[in-house]
Amino acid sequence: MTGGKSRIWLAAALCAVVLSGCDGIDAQVERGEVDYEAFTAEQIFGRAEYDLARGDAGLAANVFAEVERLYPYSDWAKRALIMQAYAYHQDEDYENARAAAQRFIDFYPTDGDAAYAQYLLALSYYDQIDEVGRDQGLTFQALQSLRQVIERYPDSEYATSSILKFDLAFNHLAAKEMEIGRYYLRRDHFAAAINRFRVVVEDFQTTTHTPEALHRLVEAYLSLGLTDEARTAGAILGYNFQGTEWYEDSYKLLTGQGLTLEAVGDNWLRQVYRQTVLGRWL
Repeated sequence: MTGGKSRIWLAAALCAVVLSGCDGIDAQVERGEVDYEAFTAEQIFGRAEYDLARGDAGLAANVFAEVERLYPYSDWAKRALIMQAYAYHQDEDYENARAAAQRFIDFYPTDGDAAYAQYLLALSYYDQIDEVGRDQGLTFQALQSLRQVIERYPDSEYATSSILKFDLAFNHLAAKEMEIGRYYLRRDHFAAAINRFRVVVEDFQTTTHTPEALHRLVEAYLSLGLTDEARTAGAILGYNFQGTEWYEDSYKLLTGQGLTLEAVGDNWLRQVYRQTVLGRWL
């Protein structure tokens, strides 16, 4: 955010400056009512910064909104809008944080703080991804928003962080598929389990969950007596992830039944083998 960090991350010295500019507001705050129309945009903005600095992000967001309401076309309103999005996010009011950030992007798409607004919008989704078992709609929204930061603002200071968070969110989706697949596998619903592990292998193959997904496919296919598929899954596992515990477990399972780990038959895993091992895409 252009000059944004020095404006947002408030220090004690700033508080002293802010306080000196909002004595009149302080007096009205003590009486329980504030007539913001009696103050300048700078004074209201200063009061909001003070509320943010003392840890009342929710109140700060409301006060920043007063700047936008009373001085809608001023430079102070633009500054207050991005700060409003930040304050809402600090208060974990993610819906309002998204709304304020989106308004900033819509109103000021070429502004130096537009990248930060897009990043805040993405964070408002990303910071709600806290459990594998939750609805994954937020994860998809986070991925979309993070991609916007990466693609629109590749040279910004937020691009690197967005790439990292994108990878983590992507991994989170794979973890959800694995969780459901294991659930089905434990209950001997092998076809349903295979469908989930297949999604990981085909759509999330760059995540950390791929080795386990391949091993679970070996387990599920062996349980169904589909040895060609099990052997092919083992072959992919052996080629790409030989140093993992999942390869060791699959090797024991297959060789214990007198089976080798090699790509055989005509199935979807054979196609994956041709692509990932042999490099043949057609």
